[in-house]
Amino acid sequence: MLKPGNSYGEVYKAFKWKIPEYYNMGVDVCDKHAHQRYRLALIYENEKGRVEKYTFWQLKRLSNQFANTLQANGIGAGDRFGILLPQCPETGIAHIAVYKIGGIAIPLFTLFGPDALEFRLTDSEAKGVITDEANLDKILEIKDRLPKLKRIFVARGRKRDQVIDFWEALEKASVEFTPVKTHSDDPALLAYTSGTTGPPKGALHPHRMLLGHIPGVEFPHNFFPKEDDLFWTPADWAWLGGLTDVLLPSWYHGIPVLAYRAKKFDPEYAFHLMAKHGVRNSFIPPTALKMMRQVKDPYKRHKYNLRTVASGGETLGKELLDWGRTTLGININEFYGQTEVNLVVGNCAEIMEIRPGSMGKTIPGHIVEIVDDDGNFLPTGTTGNVGIKHPDPVMFLEYWKNPDATREKYVGDWYLTGDMARKDEDGYFWFVGREDDLITSAGYRIGPGEIEDCLIKHPAVALAAVVGSPDDVRGTIVKAFIVLKPEADVKENLKDEIQDFIRNRLAAHEYPREIEFVAELPMTATGKIIRKKLREKEREDKK
Repeated sequence: MLKPGNSYGEVYKAFKWKIPEYYNMGVDVCDKHAHQRYRLALIYENEKGRVEKYTFWQLKRLSNQFANTLQANGIGAGDRFGILLPQCPETGIAHIAVYKIGGIAIPLFTLFGPDALEFRLTDSEAKGVITDEANLDKILEIKDRLPKLKRIFVARGRKRDQVIDFWEALEKASVEFTPVKTHSDDPALLAYTSGTTGPPKGALHPHRMLLGHIPGVEFPHNFFPKEDDLFWTPADWAWLGGLTDVLLPSWYHGIPVLAYRAKKFDPEYAFHLMAKHGVRNSFIPPTALKMMRQVKDPYKRHKYNLRTVASGGETLGKELLDWGRTTLGININEFYGQTEVNLVVGNCAEIMEIRPGSMGKTIPGHIVEIVDDDGNFLPTGTTGNVGIKHPDPVMFLEYWKNPDATREKYVGDWYLTGDMARKDEDGYFWFVGREDDLITSAGYRIGPGEIEDCLIKHPAVALAAVVGSPDDVRGTIVKAFIVLKPEADVKENLKDEIQDFIRNRLAAHEYPREIEFVAELPMTATGKIIRKKLREKEREDKK
């Protein structure tokens, strides 16, 4: 835990890692608090406004019951288990239970379509999955193509053949369970990150990754936790921004979390929600902040009382930071990280100056530098790779079943993020751009490869290239350049049809918001699409 100090340098030097040989995330975020029988862990408000509350004591019993249920259904240590749920109690219970049995949880976004789910469940060889009534049909549609998937659990849904009712199963299971004794380096979480070429890659994380996240949450939330803290984020718990930046670290500290995620973000309701439940801390992605900024005089209607707001994914800029001070009454602390190595750079307004446009400084516990392609330090002010020193407790173990991709991320002792930045004389990092083709849109990190693969499944599409295009609200949007087949029926609504084709098969945030039909695509001599030329064209066109 970070110790408050008088300066950034003092706090950075004082921090020391304490990573035990044996460690289990499920125990540490739940069971260690359960002896305080009435200690609040979760407030859940559904879309109809109904509120449920859960204590750590209840979560321990419920997760024990689900752990017993999983083992009774042949799912145990080392097995992968998909969690296809929104922010709700069952999501937290499932994560805790999977960790307790020594299994590996796979967070799955509820807006994923059948193709996106099929790839992740096939690649991971998941033995089980839990979902809800709203998403069950997508799993049943692909079930026959998932030979390793043996068990499907449904929460808050009607009974179906070959599907196990989550709450009925829990009623039959014992509340007593002895968690598996896991090493801190044993795998616990498989988070799929969008690749830039080909399909997504699974970043495999060990149990210690939670301990690695702790300073990266405490720092941008001004030495979280403090008395009366209560956390909420509009970010889905299927992403690390919701799961390991909010839910699990809060529970690690015994702090309650508010669960609520509408199908569509409503900025006015966000203010209402934070006021209603007394939210003190929030991770709010930049796009959501920009939408909230459009709400006029929110404090007159919603008497919120925030202590901290952190944001990450793209630079906020001076105007949005000024809005945070005047409207939210706080400094918004930006931070930086990736699915593979998260929360390693950030701001803490309590002990350092906030410089608009900067990513912040190295978070205590980590070593982050600007290096060249060979891992050599670059001079102050020089643009180079953002490199993170290995080993590091927050660093992933490997890309699932992809040793070549894992090796390519390291040069000597350095993990190369693929992001380019410079570091000034005071230790602040300034983001310059991506080394590769990853698209960051509204806080989502999107790889073009999966979208391109899906596009060419459309009967009218011959070739496709996907790049990020500048956008005032989302920072970047997905744009597709498409070469149509000679026999294609170029009807008036073809663009809309292609957009729906992607939206229904992958995810709503991945579909191309702009489509341009072209005669040909720029390619290398070996036939690879040169996305860099398309990105440059977009930047020029939108100047």
